[in-house]
Amino acid sequence: MKIAVTGAFSYSGKYITRRLLAKGEEVVTLTNHPNRPDPFEGKVKAFPLNFQNKDELTSNLRGVDVLVNTYWVRFDKGDNTQPQAVRNTKVLVDAAVKAGVKRIVHISITNPSADSHLPYFWGKAANEKAVTDSGLGYAILRPTVLFGKEDVLINNIAWLLRRFPVFGLPGDGSYRLSPVYVDDLAKLAVEAVYKKENYIWDAVGPDEFTFKEMVQLIGKTIHASRLLIPLPPILALWAAQFLSLFVKDVMLTPEEVDGLMANLLISKELPRCETSLQSWLEENKSTAGRQYASELARHF
Repeated sequence: MKIAVTGAFSYSGKYITRRLLAKGEEVVTLTNHPNRPDPFEGKVKAFPLNFQNKDELTSNLRGVDVLVNTYWVRFDKGDNTQPQAVRNTKVLVDAAVKAGVKRIVHISITNPSADSHLPYFWGKAANEKAVTDSGLGYAILRPTVLFGKEDVLINNIAWLLRRFPVFGLPGDGSYRLSPVYVDDLAKLAVEAVYKKENYIWDAVGPDEFTFKEMVQLIGKTIHASRLLIPLPPILALWAAQFLSLFVKDVMLTPEEVDGLMANLLISKELPRCETSLQSWLEENKSTAGRQYASELARHF
């Protein structure tokens, strides 16, 4: 088959593409970063992910059997906003329909809701509706927080623990999350390429931690256990924004704090992914958090 992956040179898209190539499939990518280093040595042809040129987008998708969509934005920056990402996703889905794509595998988030006050979660719900209303075959996967060698949240918690004697928790840290290994998500996405039925699945790992428990696990595993101090959420956010000035990044957003504390990063479904955070940390404890992972450097 010919399969298009948005963001094949980025994070989750890279793991998905690696698995598709291992199966002998032809993979092309639609990317906003055509000059990013190619991890596939020219095996993946890159096309621009240009939402302003619908005809070009449709042309780039002609002949594609399945579109695997990982496109989204973590936070607003200039014109690159989450509401704009919703409109862009609709353009992409419409282009896929016009190009004759047969199936979409779409990466979403746990607990999306059109009624949410958080743009991240209502935006993800709007994207899912664009997919399910398209008339194409679909599989929608809803991961939580991803971890892996290129992740942001887990890595940067480890980075902070390695460098500071205390760690500030937004609130008491009792809210829960179920992190998922990025290659486990990639495995589900690739399996979804070959299925015929339409479905929406949560994609979470075997662990469910409180945020405090997860930070403690990270600290213990990398030998950087620290005093954890509960802070009013707004104070924890201010602290993160202050540190963001020094790393030239957006370390934490108000939406992320709200989503965490609302327990939106857990699932009521049984876990479909097998890799535990503890086992991954044990294997990667020498490198986790050694370098800060910048979202702005990665995408802007």
